[in-house]
Amino acid sequence: MTHPQQPTPPRGRGSHINPPNRFTRLEMVDDLEYLEYLEHDPEARADQDAVRTEYFADNARNVVSENDSPDIPFRYSLNVYRGCAHGCSYCFARPTHEYFELSAGLDFETRIFVKERAPELFRDWLARDGYRPEAITVSGVTDCYQPIERQLGLTRRCLEVALEARQPIAMVTKNALVTRDIDILKQMAALRVVSVALSVTTLDQSLSRVMEPRTSSPDAKLRALEELAKAGVRTHALIAPVIPGLTDHEIPAILQAAKDAGATSASYILLRLPLTVEPVFLEWLERTQPGKKAKVESRIRATRGGKLYESTFGVRMKGRGEIAEQIGKTFKLFAHRHGLDRKHAGLDATQFRRPVPTSGQGWLFD
Repeated sequence: MTHPQQPTPPRGRGSHINPPNRFTRLEMVDDLEYLEYLEHDPEARADQDAVRTEYFADNARNVVSENDSPDIPFRYSLNVYRGCAHGCSYCFARPTHEYFELSAGLDFETRIFVKERAPELFRDWLARDGYRPEAITVSGVTDCYQPIERQLGLTRRCLEVALEARQPIAMVTKNALVTRDIDILKQMAALRVVSVALSVTTLDQSLSRVMEPRTSSPDAKLRALEELAKAGVRTHALIAPVIPGLTDHEIPAILQAAKDAGATSASYILLRLPLTVEPVFLEWLERTQPGKKAKVESRIRATRGGKLYESTFGVRMKGRGEIAEQIGKTFKLFAHRHGLDRKHAGLDATQFRRPVPTSGQGWLFD
């Protein structure tokens, strides 16, 4: 009796699984017996094993989200894409895909929704009656510079709208592609209406390659920080997430490297495993770091009151307990040593000028 061959694991992906969607009763499983018929057809087998990234038009009517969470330092965020091809195994945004009856696992990084009208929607949002300007975070959920942005340029077009309106923008990304738009960012920096945070999780290239497979390399992120800083853009190093037992020991080195690259401030966020992020991350940990799995899981629980995650405001970002305190003290010590704990003045919202909406209707008074 022959046994059906297991599917080949997808290459270059953070997740190798699609955990069940918490909102649906149906669960998709692999038809392994079907794979028997592919054993003698290499071309068909290769096609079966390939996991392509698919892009879908997102007909959202709004591109700016609002939150009132007490431990998130911004009110508004602009997100051009839903899902993220970067494939970070730890991404806290993965459960958002479940609202589309998809999985937080492989679906999240291979089935991406694109808000094709994002620049126009952003323009109309800024032009609406009663808007009082304040900083908007670009990439509050999924990365604005994921690979498809190279072809679509939607984030760049949103920046052009922001520059026209003198709208303050705080960008967060893991991708060195941000330097493509340095011409716009330089103009915005001169007006004090932009800052850019690069998320640097690890300096270990081999770890980065499997943990966040389609992001820029650690060296590329640092080069991006340096290019932005030289262009006069305010830069920030974000160590997010800090993974206890895996990357927490790198905090001093990351802060040193960020300082050398020209960053002027830094912050960190402890690993968060809400909802279906947990099975995705644990599967990744067991598959890629089997010798460290027990230690990492134990350390995570030690920062979460014995659990793998706590959603309580004031705790979810930094954790609690002795190990969480040690991580916090280490960060504070080295951030201070490198001058990365300084507080900057907020971005300037006083120069805002309401853009002409897509309707072309101007304003008598502003």
